[in-house]
Amino acid sequence: MGAAAAIALTLAGCGAKTPDYKSIWSTTPTTTTTPVDKASLVPFPDYLNKLGVQSKQVVPDQLDDLKVNLPRPPGWTAYKNLNYSPGTVVIAKNDTYPLAMLMVFQLSGDFDVKDALKHSDADALLSENFKKLGSSSDDYQGHPSSMIQGSYDLNNQRMQSYNRIVITKGNPPKPGISYLIQLTVTAYAEKAKEQANDIEAIIKGFSVS
Repeated sequence: MGAAAAIALTLAGCGAKTPDYKSIWSTTPTTTTTPVDKASLVPFPDYLNKLGVQSKQVVPDQLDDLKVNLPRPPGWTAYKNLNYSPGTVVIAKNDTYPLAMLMVFQLSGDFDVKDALKHSDADALLSENFKKLGSSSDDYQGHPSSMIQGSYDLNNQRMQSYNRIVITKGNPPKPGISYLIQLTVTAYAEKAKEQANDIEAIIKGFSVS
């Protein structure tokens, strides 16, 4: 899955214009980004742990105070893997890439959500030979959020991924309790263009309420 999904394995945006994800996924990246000082990066689960935040993975459709929707394009089916932690929801096309992974964690502890989200891209940036294609710190559907997408190397393959993290309260809110929702969509970079329609449908249809 790459480092973009490491957070969960260890532990319509609100702007005036919706980002054109399809244009990014259907264009082969030709630029490089400024080298990242990986030594200064702290994996997001470790950062939250240092804040004293406790996490517990939960099953999304069993929550009664939060609704998370992961759309399923035609031809995409549930994908099972014993390596996934309990509660992880994965859909894939033809039982391989592209795939979308959804994980939800219940967080216990008070912390500055906006400040914490500034550190949420670390896992993606730690991926091998990561090249950033886009990012955003705007709220998502009224919830604090962070998004990063880019390409990286995994098992001698070039991958392309979209990773969004949302941190929000349930309804009704409970003191000291919040939820971390992570959506990661991953494809082979060389096939991202032909799969852009399905990937964009998942990204734009993903909702938290």
